[in-house]
Amino acid sequence: MKHNFLILILLICTCKDSLESAPYKSNHSPNIIFILVDDMGWGDLGVLYQSQRRQVGDRSEPWAYTPHLDAFAAQGAVLSQHYAPAPVCAPSRASLLLGVSQGHANVRDNQFDKALEDNHTMASTLRQIGYTTAAIGKWGLQGEANQEPDWPAHPLNRGFDYFLGYMRHVDGHEHYPKEGLYRGAKQVWENKTNIAAGLDKCYTADLWTAAAKRWIVAQTQDKDAEKPFFLYLAYDTPHAVLELPTQPYPKGEGLSGGMQWYDKKGQMISTAAGRPDSWIHPAYDTARWDHDKDPATPEVAWPEVYQRYATATRRIDDAVGDIMQLLKDLHIDDNTLVVFTSDNGPSRESYLPENYLPNMPDFFNSFGPFDGIKRDCWEGGIRLPTLVRWPGHVPKAQEITSAGALYDWAPTFLEAAGMPAPVRMDGISLLPALTGQDKPADRAVYVEYFQEDTTPDYPEFAAQHRNRRRNQMQVIRQGEMVGIRYDVQSAADDFEIYDVVEDPEETHNLVGEQGMDTLQQWMKNSVLQMRRPNASAPRPYDDALVPAIKTKRTEQGVTWKAYEGSFPWVPQVSSLQPSATGTAKNLDLQVNAEKGQGLYFGGYLNIPTDGNYTFFLKTTGKAHMSIHQASVIDADFGYQGEEQTAMIRLEKGLHPFQLCYAVKEDSGKPSLTFEWQGPGITRQAIPAEVFRME
Repeated sequence: MKHNFLILILLICTCKDSLESAPYKSNHSPNIIFILVDDMGWGDLGVLYQSQRRQVGDRSEPWAYTPHLDAFAAQGAVLSQHYAPAPVCAPSRASLLLGVSQGHANVRDNQFDKALEDNHTMASTLRQIGYTTAAIGKWGLQGEANQEPDWPAHPLNRGFDYFLGYMRHVDGHEHYPKEGLYRGAKQVWENKTNIAAGLDKCYTADLWTAAAKRWIVAQTQDKDAEKPFFLYLAYDTPHAVLELPTQPYPKGEGLSGGMQWYDKKGQMISTAAGRPDSWIHPAYDTARWDHDKDPATPEVAWPEVYQRYATATRRIDDAVGDIMQLLKDLHIDDNTLVVFTSDNGPSRESYLPENYLPNMPDFFNSFGPFDGIKRDCWEGGIRLPTLVRWPGHVPKAQEITSAGALYDWAPTFLEAAGMPAPVRMDGISLLPALTGQDKPADRAVYVEYFQEDTTPDYPEFAAQHRNRRRNQMQVIRQGEMVGIRYDVQSAADDFEIYDVVEDPEETHNLVGEQGMDTLQQWMKNSVLQMRRPNASAPRPYDDALVPAIKTKRTEQGVTWKAYEGSFPWVPQVSSLQPSATGTAKNLDLQVNAEKGQGLYFGGYLNIPTDGNYTFFLKTTGKAHMSIHQASVIDADFGYQGEEQTAMIRLEKGLHPFQLCYAVKEDSGKPSLTFEWQGPGITRQAIPAEVFRME
């Protein structure tokens, strides 16, 4: 019988526990809390930079404090080389939640309030494997404003069971939603009800913290107490208007102290009293500095805008300490994985009245030892302050120096829960590195962004980085090397190349040195091989041919691998052990599978000539096809058996591809058809002579 090797593969597989192949095993899936702050720079944390400033003691270089976050770092890991997928909030958060780079995210550039793609998300995947999920704080990915409260990408439609927070991006620019002191009154939604009318004097950082604590406590009191939870806690500070709290952070922490939710209209939380926008942290209200770099002249008080910024940062620090104590009080500390990070680099925005100085990140050097701020693709704009804490699993006081990105967290959380991530996600699991089990996978981190203005003229920045035209920007990092392009005009533009471990400020361009020509070409090729064009965010390299690889593969055919397990999506197979492997002539498939099994097919496509190639796929199961690292056909999430089609421009030569397949429950007899058409090629099944072995 034709293709009976496939039948044999699938009959060999027996339905064992679907988690058996996962490299990380736990008796209990951990609770997960992801704390995301808005526009906090790498250099804002004491453990990363501010403490070093204090130790130097230069009175012309002021410093701030983050004691709770420093303690957090001492109890876990510092990821000192972690990246934003884009240097501004909307695309960065979209990549985080979808688990994909900006080469695949549907929200790019400055597309605030655009509906997050209806696909696998960090929350939906965790909920699908048994987690209770909540989003509290800033969203901004809901869709058109005139569809409220039924926005297409409401958090409840993207995998969350509960939401309380700001739905619209612009609302996050005001931190007193009812009073609207500087930016007007805002809406705060609890699921699909606007509750702002009862939020008198509620400073949002306090509000989100109180709501988060209330929700966490409720999970431990649930009748199904063994069910793990995932909380996405997204603060809208220290970004934007730099408003102050009403009063000091409440005494005590955790279950009986700190911030509390009173659930009383007009006094919803502990600090809903006093005068809004009034309290400066005592560490800063009398702070003075050597403003003219002359020790002989009297020091002067910090400008109020920086007292405000430092207070906002310290408020988040207090909130993190409060939540960590709550976990201890509830006896869930050891089984809760907590991540703290930011969405991009520090901002010079403050949105305060004109009589205030603007908020300049160079007062505290919030960008750390790097150049660049929010909307820059220099390290200061995309390097994130990132901490991880999971007692008993993540060793204390460790620094992880391998490069990672926000889109790695969805796969990381899934592996911690014992599941491989969906194959359409670009991220990789950081769990092996976090737990000390293994070195992280060697892969590239990718960033792209467009902003039509110039870089700031800060004296702290290298001369070649000041007043530089941004426009189209692109970054790729592999190992210690970063390639960066500003004002990109075409795919042929050279990257500047820097060793960001030895040269974090990116001042010594390595182009022209020995071996850099090869790396330059690899970078130019790779950025075309790992992304897909998006019509809403056009790039000058969208129409470039995807380069072939320079290798000789003469043996015809493809490699196949079979995997046991019941997969809720088409899985990444890199962490799984195949139950059977083999080779075949082509992908003209006749699959007859037991329910609950997956297949991988890989090799190379020998493209006969330059041009546009269209691929067609239809299956009774679920499938995903990629060429190089580019996701070409996604027939997984919500797939109902309709034909999927995609066009990609390919250079003549060999292109690696993989096609992953998972049986879909109650889908009848498994089958898959895979066809193409291209220059001089009418639509047809891909002939066997096109395939080359891995």
